[in-house]
Amino acid sequence: MSMSPFRGRLTGHAGAHAVTVARHHGVTTMFTLSGGHVFPLYDGAVRPEPVMNLLDVRHEQTAVFAAEGVGKLTRTAGWAVLTAGPGVTNGISGMATAHFNGSPMVVLGGRAPDGRWGQGLLQELDQPPILEPVTKRAWTVHETSRVGSAVHEAFTLANSAHRGPVFLDIPMDRLYDHADVEPPLPAPSTDRTPEPDAVATVAHLLSEAERPVLVYGSDVWLDGAEETARALAEELGIPVITNGQGRGVLPGSHPLLVNRARSTAFGQADLVVVVGTPLDFRLGHGLFGGKNGAGLAKVAHVVDSADQLATHLGLAGSVTGDVAAALRGIGDAAKPPSALAQWRQLLQDAVRAATASDVEAMRSDAEAIQPPRIYGELTRILADDAVVIGDGGDFVSYAGKYIEPAAPGNWLDPGPFGCLGTGMGYAIAARLSRPSAQVVTLLGDGAAGFSLMDVDTLVRHRLPVVMVCGNNGIWGLEKAPMQLIYGYDVAADLTPQTRYDEVVRALGGDGELVTRPEEIAPALRRAFDSGVPYMVNVATDPENVYPRATMGV
Repeated sequence: MSMSPFRGRLTGHAGAHAVTVARHHGVTTMFTLSGGHVFPLYDGAVRPEPVMNLLDVRHEQTAVFAAEGVGKLTRTAGWAVLTAGPGVTNGISGMATAHFNGSPMVVLGGRAPDGRWGQGLLQELDQPPILEPVTKRAWTVHETSRVGSAVHEAFTLANSAHRGPVFLDIPMDRLYDHADVEPPLPAPSTDRTPEPDAVATVAHLLSEAERPVLVYGSDVWLDGAEETARALAEELGIPVITNGQGRGVLPGSHPLLVNRARSTAFGQADLVVVVGTPLDFRLGHGLFGGKNGAGLAKVAHVVDSADQLATHLGLAGSVTGDVAAALRGIGDAAKPPSALAQWRQLLQDAVRAATASDVEAMRSDAEAIQPPRIYGELTRILADDAVVIGDGGDFVSYAGKYIEPAAPGNWLDPGPFGCLGTGMGYAIAARLSRPSAQVVTLLGDGAAGFSLMDVDTLVRHRLPVVMVCGNNGIWGLEKAPMQLIYGYDVAADLTPQTRYDEVVRALGGDGELVTRPEEIAPALRRAFDSGVPYMVNVATDPENVYPRATMGV
């Protein structure tokens, strides 16, 4: 991200320094929950013109998820400001989620004052050591004159590959103190040019493969490589599977997108080139091939920085650096594999068969509402620019199966850390970042319990979003596996048909309970037309549990 040089000196209290630098890095909104340790940051936001948007939430996790959501959607670090002690610790799950997602974000924490440190002050806690494992860096700045340069370093680091969260805290007395200093120097640019021989190796692998598959993950979007990625697939005619924010690089109707033939593609591939995502449980840890007599597939990994390369298996090739440049180089050097037509046909036939079976499920008239029916109705309403947010387990697994974004960057889910409660924060970020787009948050009834109170935030800040709750009255990801293991289950039941829609109404939004399949479509239309935070609370069949081959362990 290129920026103009800083102009003028940093003056006033350290809070003003921090806000000035954050503005320079493109920040327009500070996500926070009020606390006295960080008052100077608020003063720095609201006194100069133009005023920075202060968006206050009801739980610090929502502030962090909102900042992460901004990073995901805009590809520029969002900013959360948390008061000391429990304010910071309440945000840890959000920072860990951003860490595993590679989302750019800066969290600035309050801290008990240096002048009386060690005397048992309110919320006195050495916070950076707790945050170090789930951030790119976590540290304390103890000099007022260095706050501006530290904030500049934090944003520069968060926005640099491999992106992620950065944490900085400032003692209360240093934050209130004044200083007059020169602005921080621009960060030196980093050469991210991929190594030519590494690019040539992956290009050769693709040229020689008979059954290749490309996998596009979140960093294809975050590194600005989505157009290059699509061009590479189309030029070489190679089938593509997407995950995370890579979803939408090829729209759902694209003939090379074979997400619905995932099992066949991964089971029979002889080469899988994974771009911009880790070889984690979502991709079978990189163990592809081995079905219908096929041997294990060769695997190549293309990532934005060397620390993201898989180390748990032998790679046939790897490229690190600018993802767009890497894909452009691979495309320039590779030749379209000569025997792809039969492979593409096999996968396209599998996609058509799966899609045909989807139609029946998505039109189900079963009296006990089946989750696919909800998505059958929703996909008819969603516009191409809709931002779809998944916050849940079982219910959102169905969303991943049935919803294909029309463009990259329009799908937000918790990612590999699997943290529930992201929905309200991501919804806030989406409404701010995409003010004219449809925004819909898909909630399991379990996930609703984590963050629904922040509907109050949506209402206070006039942020209309649609919420669809799949309400099956159970913890779907846990109940069936525990029964399978032990023959019984405990701690896996919720109250059936809890009126989460009435919670939303009580907080100033609107909503309704849906108990019959024919009621789904009219309810969704009312929700999108309402102009307020609106909950469509759908009572679904608890016997319909998403079929899965792995629990991620």
